[in-house]
Amino acid sequence: MLPPISPLQIILSIFSGFLVGFSLGLIGGGGSILAVPLLLYLVGYSRYPHLVIGTTALAVGLNAYVNVYQHMRHRTVNLRSGVVFAAFGAVGALGGAELGLITPGRTLLFFFGVLMIIVAVLMLRGRGHDSVEQNTTKVGESRPRVKGRGGVLLGVTGLATGLASGYFGIGGGFLIVPALMFSAALPITEAISTSLISVGTFGVVSAVRYAFAGEVYYPIALLYLVGGALGGYFGTKIEHSVPRRTLRIAFAAIVITVAIYIMVANLPRI
Repeated sequence: MLPPISPLQIILSIFSGFLVGFSLGLIGGGGSILAVPLLLYLVGYSRYPHLVIGTTALAVGLNAYVNVYQHMRHRTVNLRSGVVFAAFGAVGALGGAELGLITPGRTLLFFFGVLMIIVAVLMLRGRGHDSVEQNTTKVGESRPRVKGRGGVLLGVTGLATGLASGYFGIGGGFLIVPALMFSAALPITEAISTSLISVGTFGVVSAVRYAFAGEVYYPIALLYLVGGALGGYFGTKIEHSVPRRTLRIAFAAIVITVAIYIMVANLPRI
């Protein structure tokens, strides 16, 4: 039986969704890293870890699809690379979700905290890219078709990233962005925008598997989507006006703090 939802939890769910969407729109990731602890501890469903992961996977996935439109308007989405990466990654996400469901909930949350630490470190190490809008090609510049070794590399990288994303029920934006830069030679801005295709796909695919197990709370996912659409709009609007290095440092500090709390809270129960 699904837990009840109070009027206060409805408001907190919309607010949490706003923060998720704002993060996705602003820095192309961090949505599910925020979504899980927000639903666990702010909205108040810490007793239902698998339900939280399944619900946030759906919410983050749908939020990402909504935000893709905003980035396409700025012509920073590489559709070809994004679709290939997402297609292979969807297979990995399905397998990862299966593994996540058979992992004890509190153990999964502890490992989620470990992942948060890793993500925060990757964010800080990636700060050197903050002032770089391009690497090998310009945004919007045409590229060779994805084929041969490049296509294989894109597919293998997508599969591995999808597996990790599905296991933790996350969109995996901070895994996908560097993976796209590496496997598809995308500039940082375009990799961020293109990553939302995979964030959406991985989240929805993972949520479908959790839904079959009865571990998705659709009303909360919808509330997250409502708040996320608004947050994504504002995040995308100010994406290019806020120093990215400052954002990364501040966001990483928040992620590490929450991660330590999650790990300490769940360590004795592993």
